[in-house]
Amino acid sequence: MAFVFALILVALALFATEALPVDVTAIGVMVALMLVEPATESLVQAGLLAEPIYILHQPGDGVSPLTQGLSGFASTATITVLAMFILSDGVQRTGIVQILGSKLASLTGDNETKQLGATVGLVGPISGFINNTAAVAILLPMVTDIAHSGKISPSKLLLPLSYASMFGGMLTLIGTSTNILASQLSADLLGHPFSMFEFTQLGIVVTIVGTVYLLTVGRWLVPGRIPAREDLTDEFEMGEYLTEVVVREDSPIVGQTVREALAETDFDVDVIQLIRGNRTFLEPLDPKTIQAGDVFALRTDRDTLVDLLDAEGLDLIPEMEVDDAELERASEQQNLVEIVVSPGSSLVGETLTSANFRQRYDATVLALRRGRELFRQRMDRVGLKVGDTLLVQATADSIDRLNINNDFIVAQEVERPDYRRSKIPVAVGIVAAVVAVAALTPIHIVVSALAGAVAMILTGCLRPPELYDAVQWDVIFLLAGVIPLGIALQETGGADLLAEAFVVAAPGLPAIVVLGLMYVVTALLTNVISNNASVVLMIPVAVEAAQQLEANAFAFVLAVTFAASTAFMTPVGYQTNLLVYGPGGYRFTDYLKVGAPLQAVFAVVTTLGIAYFWGLAPQ
Repeated sequence: MAFVFALILVALALFATEALPVDVTAIGVMVALMLVEPATESLVQAGLLAEPIYILHQPGDGVSPLTQGLSGFASTATITVLAMFILSDGVQRTGIVQILGSKLASLTGDNETKQLGATVGLVGPISGFINNTAAVAILLPMVTDIAHSGKISPSKLLLPLSYASMFGGMLTLIGTSTNILASQLSADLLGHPFSMFEFTQLGIVVTIVGTVYLLTVGRWLVPGRIPAREDLTDEFEMGEYLTEVVVREDSPIVGQTVREALAETDFDVDVIQLIRGNRTFLEPLDPKTIQAGDVFALRTDRDTLVDLLDAEGLDLIPEMEVDDAELERASEQQNLVEIVVSPGSSLVGETLTSANFRQRYDATVLALRRGRELFRQRMDRVGLKVGDTLLVQATADSIDRLNINNDFIVAQEVERPDYRRSKIPVAVGIVAAVVAVAALTPIHIVVSALAGAVAMILTGCLRPPELYDAVQWDVIFLLAGVIPLGIALQETGGADLLAEAFVVAAPGLPAIVVLGLMYVVTALLTNVISNNASVVLMIPVAVEAAQQLEANAFAFVLAVTFAASTAFMTPVGYQTNLLVYGPGGYRFTDYLKVGAPLQAVFAVVTTLGIAYFWGLAPQ
């Protein structure tokens, strides 16, 4: 037991600090659990230990620790979540969500109340049927454009977008991966998995309450960090970092390529575009040979610019303001966009240099925003994180490629040519069939979801290679890694001990108060670590606590499930919060200011709702 608690503390620290990616931490936990028994058996044989340590099973129960340790990969929760990613992607590729969003956007105009109501009213129901992280990723560009076109700050809409996706995800079993994982744990511990609409009535209540909050108190509390866009270069405060220079006749770089002269120097400078006569060139610029009279638009700081002018034989073009119009003179199409690093992106942990970003995507990064922090110098040294927003200049073709790349979310609406709009009825029908089969027949959700994933391929909604791009593999490995930790907590008696401590800490309190405390503790934990890890750790404790109180254990499981799926108080508490962190320019404290009152309201509403709908008497 001591080993399990020590491992939990290490895992919590790693989850909270993200010293390692959360999926890597989870797999490390799984490996550690499987190594304990054989390692201690070796110590026993060497006479250094009295008896082996059993973590994942008890002696004589006929269960292999290897089987238990790897059970996360065979878990119905893991496979169901994988299948739901595929179903969500199949729907996404038809463009139906964008169509709905566009129709709704046309009705909102420049009325902030209508814009906010449309945002919350659209993402909530959608999040009940496709993964809520995917719903935010799809709608983020539309919401940003609605805000800018209505001359209001996108910050006023993006945080409500994230929050509404979370409570919308509580409308059905398939709204979040957390619900699916909690269902399996409930089945294992109580023999009571969640049905498709097990908690829909409570989900509707919290969705209504959350919507009212966001339209009233939340609207007042959500800050307008990003101004309504007039100019992206102004938004990223690029005035001191963008300039134009002309190559002198006597410049030593005449005849050299851009790569030789500027791209591979020690100067912190990026060549944004080359203007030669009446033509403007964008990436790829490296192979172009420099001529006298060439004009370069550069991203650099003033001190570097002074050194660069002297060393390379360049003259500053006076009184030239490099703004959006100047940077987009290369073509009639949009060249300047914001892109957001998405969950599961291969660039997470990489720098722009190590990812070879400029050559790989034929795009130039002008600035990087992380919350309120702006990087406009030495960006090639900054390790990228989920939610980082990059100000990028590229050709229209390169922007199209970025738009269909799952590593990024382009934060402005860019029409994708590959939407399969003829497949809209088919994709929607498949998801409806998956839901109906799981809700109305004895067929398990994992079977109907996998069948739906196959149907997406057979009907052409998805192509076979797209299956692998559809899955957020970090979430899959996170689930597979943390599930054995819950088993270890149960097998060693750790859950029982924590439950006893929980009950002792609240002596003589009514069951409904303890239920509320269980919600609060889970919510606080989830705001620091992964929501799936919170469910794995807290559901066994909740079941044991309920049994010691002689209360309805299923009610306690639901309290943990709802709390783990509604982490409003930090940007790291939920992936959707991270997705809007950079585009909204938020501060860490914004989440606390807006989310803490909402979390408190939900603690009361959820607790009372569970007591009303399911009761607290033992069943």
